[in-house]
Amino acid sequence: MKKPRVLFVCIHNSARSQMAEALLRHRCPDAFDAHSAGLEPGKLNPLAVAAMAEMGLYIAAAPTKSVWEYTKAGELTAYVITVCDETSAERCPIFPFATTRLHWSFPDPSAFAGADAERLARTIEVRDAIDARIQAWCAEMCRT
Repeated sequence: MKKPRVLFVCIHNSARSQMAEALLRHRCPDAFDAHSAGLEPGKLNPLAVAAMAEMGLYIAAAPTKSVWEYTKAGELTAYVITVCDETSAERCPIFPFATTRLHWSFPDPSAFAGADAERLARTIEVRDAIDARIQAWCAEMCRT
């Protein structure tokens, strides 16, 4: 049986959506087909790479992708989950190929100020918040 596709979307596909994709693949590998994309794909955020590596998940080679690649493909996606903050969420388009759209608001690591160690610590907080949300969602969705 084909696993339901989950597409995590944020603005640049550089941190939050990439972390969410990797965490869902890690937490529920047999339940979902996880992907991520951005409205305006940029470069992978090194803080997100470091935060994920700290827990043994390596995303350094993950490409940033455009949400339009998924829109053009026209394939059905069971869940589109936007992970940008509230102010950016309003920029997210309607996804006609999505069965269910959810919004989980998380701060943008690229907006964090301060020394590298402080910005990494805040990115780890975002990673942990995404991880907690994914674990709760997996537990809810995978009940038998």
